[in-house]
Amino acid sequence: MNILHTMIRVGDLQRSIDFYTRIMGMKLFRQVDMPEQKYSVTFLGYGEGNKDGSTEIELTYNYGVTSYEMGGAFGHLAIGVPDVAATCAAIKAAGGNVVREAGPLKGGTTIIAFVQDPDGYKIELIQRP
Repeated sequence: MNILHTMIRVGDLQRSIDFYTRIMGMKLFRQVDMPEQKYSVTFLGYGEGNKDGSTEIELTYNYGVTSYEMGGAFGHLAIGVPDVAATCAAIKAAGGNVVREAGPLKGGTTIIAFVQDPDGYKIELIQRP
């Protein structure tokens, strides 16, 4: 078994696609529009996505819904990067929102940072060799 994707609901599909492709550097793998059911889904990620075993993010846009309550149960997405500080600098230069600068995990040594997407979802960047 392996995790295929994580789905998040977004209020503006094109804005979210722009964030995840332009600012986070993901590839857009596929889009499906279901007008009769009044929703669209878009799958993004790194590498070849599910083709090479990578996990994807599914963005779901429900027609006419522009925002969602975050709720208290969802935490964040996590992405491994070789250099958290350099990734934060690139994200800021592209117009992204870094909400916790690169530094060690509280009580640990792993270097992390947090970015926030346009819908308010947090993305943890974790330094990986």
